[in-house]
Amino acid sequence: MKLISQLLISLVAIEHVYILWMEMFAWTTRGRKTFKSLAPELFEPTKALAANQGLYNGFLAAGLIWSLLINDPIWSKNVAYFFLGCVIVAGVYGAATAQRSIFFVQALPAIIALIFTLLA
Repeated sequence: MKLISQLLISLVAIEHVYILWMEMFAWTTRGRKTFKSLAPELFEPTKALAANQGLYNGFLAAGLIWSLLINDPIWSKNVAYFFLGCVIVAGVYGAATAQRSIFFVQALPAIIALIFTLLA
């Protein structure tokens, strides 16, 4: 169960590294293909805002990776709980305010990882 939890946490972290890359470095290219609900003319003027969002996604990824590197099992779980909770809140908020699919792409994987981490 612990190995599955660690794999799921890793996948959520990798996803957020990808989001960091897309929002910070590929907003006007890959971002257009991902966020089709935004008008194409909005990508260039919102580049700095997207980069800021990407940076926050990087912090989430860093926290999740950190949780995997902590030797103390209690601290490792607590850090994982915190950062998975942050991802879940961000995913639910994004789904409610921006695009419904964010729940399935961001929050649901974190919820599944959290469940396995609680059971581990």
